[in-house]
Amino acid sequence: MELYKTVKKEAEAIDQTVVPTEDRRDYRDRNLITIDSEDAKDLDDAIDVVRLPNGHFRLGVYIADVSYYVRPGSAIDQEAYNRGTSVYLVDRVIPMLPTVLSNGICSLNANEDRYSMTCVMEIDEEGKVLKADIGPAVIRVKRRCNYVEIRKALLEGIVPDDLQPFMPMLHELRALSTILKNMRLRRGAIDFDFPEYKVILDPDGVPLRLEKRERTIAEQIVEESMLIANETVACYLRDSENPSVYRIHELPEPERLDMMRTVLSSFNLPMPDTESVKPADFQKLLEMTKGTDEAAVVQTIALRSMQQARYSTTNAGHFGLASECYTHFTSPIRRYPDMMVHRLLDKYLNGGRAVNREKLETECKHSSDMEQLAANAERASIKYKQVEFMKDRLGQIYEGSVSGVTEWGIYVELDENKCEGMVPIRDLDDD
Repeated sequence: MELYKTVKKEAEAIDQTVVPTEDRRDYRDRNLITIDSEDAKDLDDAIDVVRLPNGHFRLGVYIADVSYYVRPGSAIDQEAYNRGTSVYLVDRVIPMLPTVLSNGICSLNANEDRYSMTCVMEIDEEGKVLKADIGPAVIRVKRRCNYVEIRKALLEGIVPDDLQPFMPMLHELRALSTILKNMRLRRGAIDFDFPEYKVILDPDGVPLRLEKRERTIAEQIVEESMLIANETVACYLRDSENPSVYRIHELPEPERLDMMRTVLSSFNLPMPDTESVKPADFQKLLEMTKGTDEAAVVQTIALRSMQQARYSTTNAGHFGLASECYTHFTSPIRRYPDMMVHRLLDKYLNGGRAVNREKLETECKHSSDMEQLAANAERASIKYKQVEFMKDRLGQIYEGSVSGVTEWGIYVELDENKCEGMVPIRDLDDD
């Protein structure tokens, strides 16, 4: 309670003025936009792109400079570290930071000056980053956009008047995101395409329906921009030869691959060799089964055969992305490790060197643990509302797919709304 009171006091005392300084690039004249869901309040990232005379792209990724406001050792910092991440439950958000930061001075709201940590890259027609400029800046977002309107503008030609001036840039962003995605797929990255369902609640929190959320070109633009920025920052940190924070995704464990092989043997599909497994082997399986009845099962089994991604000071690469070097840089409002990365950048860009690797590793492990706790809570909140939604449908018959197999039964996911339940082995009396 004492820490909470101190956090509140510190939050109330935060200086809300933004003043350009000599140590910050001034990017307020650039055509920056944010693209988020319509109900988002914590806007971490803005982007812009310009086609250069040589045909290359200048992609700018501008991230909220949270570490400017959250000083190491402060009460706000201690509470943020304890939480590790914001938690997004079905009916509420439990933010990592006080709302005066997450929804206020750190959020990249349109037409307001903001401090930013930026990564501006020159990218060629093959998706290769030729050079990058990383550092603090002051920015001003010109327009807030949402996924729905961007999808309609690019795919259906439905363009609001105030979005019209940004359409040339959006077409360039679309072209670049396709280049970047193809580059990742060429090197063997795994492209899972699980349908997502959002639980729509009434004002009293009662689930009304489950709404399918499509991954469209609008989401792809943001996703690819963030992925390449994260990778570029990670490479800078690695090349600085200083202790750093990486987002790693290690090779699947042999036991999990054996389980996958057992389950998929009935589909007559080629299985990756345990000794030399590559992400491209998984992607090949997904492509072979795409559009078939087996697709959902193959995707689920492939995902469950993999290890959990985590944070570490050891750069072990990212298996799923087929990336030799990756970190989290783009969401410091809601993830503590991103703020750690920003602090390391600030130190190393200014010639600093002394960072305690052991302390950094402890913070990485804590962040990984809190991320897992948050993910479990988020899944549980969705399951709870799904059960509430299905309770009045007892006795109805649905089509479903096997999503998991255990020694005590099978898990079945309904095709209509992706609600999942378990069929105990004792109930399988016909097999």
